Amino acid sequence: MDSLKIGNITLPHRAVFGPMAGFTDAPCRRLMAQHGAGFTVSEMVSSRALVYHDHKTVSLLKAEPNGAPYGVQIFGEVPQIMGEAAAAIEEYEFDFLDINMGCPAPKIVSGGAGSKLMLDPDLCGRIVEQVKAHTTRPVTVKMRKGWDADHITAVECAKACEQAGAELIAVHARTREQMYAPGIDPDIIAKVKAAVKVPVLGNGDIHTAEDAVEMMQRTGCDGVMIARAALGDPWLFERVNAAIEGLPAPKEPNLQARMNALRRQVEEMVEQKGEYTAMPQARAQTMHYMKGLKGAAALRRCCCTLSRLEDLDELITAVFEEQRKAGLDPDDVREVPFP
Repeated sequence: MDSLKIGNITLPHRAVFGPMAGFTDAPCRRLMAQHGAGFTVSEMVSSRALVYHDHKTVSLLKAEPNGAPYGVQIFGEVPQIMGEAAAAIEEYEFDFLDINMGCPAPKIVSGGAGSKLMLDPDLCGRIVEQVKAHTTRPVTVKMRKGWDADHITAVECAKACEQAGAELIAVHARTREQMYAPGIDPDIIAKVKAAVKVPVLGNGDIHTAEDAVEMMQRTGCDGVMIARAALGDPWLFERVNAAIEGLPAPKEPNLQARMNALRRQVEEMVEQKGEYTAMPQARAQTMHYMKGLKGAAALRRCCCTLSRLEDLDELITAVFEEQRKAGLDPDDVREVPFP
C-alpha cells in the first residue's frame, strides 16, 4: 500500500486524529501522535478572530513538535475573510490548513459556518479557492454527509472543493440533523471517494481496529479519522495502524501505562496553561481514562472535583485501590516517578 499524502506531505499512518472543541489542545495532540496518529489538527478557530488578531484565538494554534504533521483548522462562511485568515497565520508553524464544513454546533451554524455550508456547494468551492490563494500550505476539508435528509450534498461539495484546490477531504458520514446518532452511512463515503481523485478519509463510529478496516474495505476510503474514541485510549491508533498495515495486534497497555499517560497529559496542560485554567479542563480528559475500570462511576465523580495537580495523584491512587478491592492485581509499579 502506497503512503498517504496531503499534497507534498507524506503521512506516517492512515489513521488520523480529528479535532474536538475543548479536547485537542497541544498535550492531547502530542499524546495521540506519540501513539501513531497520522496527523493531528488544532481546535477549530474563527476566521474573523484571526483577521482581527485575537490573541486568545491565536494561542490555540500553537504547534508543539510531536512527530506527526499538524494542521490548523479554521471556520467561517465568508470566502474573503477565510482567505484573509489564511494569510494572517502564514507566519505560524504548521503543515496544512483545514477548513471546517462539518461542525454541527448551533452557535457555529447559526452564523452560516460549519455544516451549514453543506447547503451551498458553490460557496464551499469559493471558500477553498480563497484559502488556497492566501496560503502556501496544502488545504484540506472536513465535511458531513449533508445538512439533513433532504440535502445530502457531500458529493457535490467534495467535487467543488477538489476543483478549487483541496488536497484531502474527510467525511463524517452523518448529516448535521443527525448530529452524532444514529449510526453512520458508509455509502456516502464511498460515493465521495468515487467522485474525487484526492484522498478521502472516513469519519464516524470507529471504536475498534476492526471498525477501521471494515470502513476502508467497504468504502474504498484512503484512511480513517478517529476522534472521541481515542480520548483516554491513544493506543487505539496503534491497534488501528497495525490492522490496516496487516501487522500483529500490539500489546494492550496495563493500568500503570494508562495512568502514566494520563498524568503526563495533565501535567503538560498545567505547564502550558497554569493550574487554575488547566485543572477544570482536565476533568473531562481524566473521565475518559476511567472507561472499563472497576468502580468507574465513583472514580468519574472524583474526576469532577479535580482542582489541583496533587488531586490527580489522589485520583490515581484511588484507581489502583478500586482495582485491588475488585480482586485485580493492577501491578502498581509506576514507570514515571510522579513529582
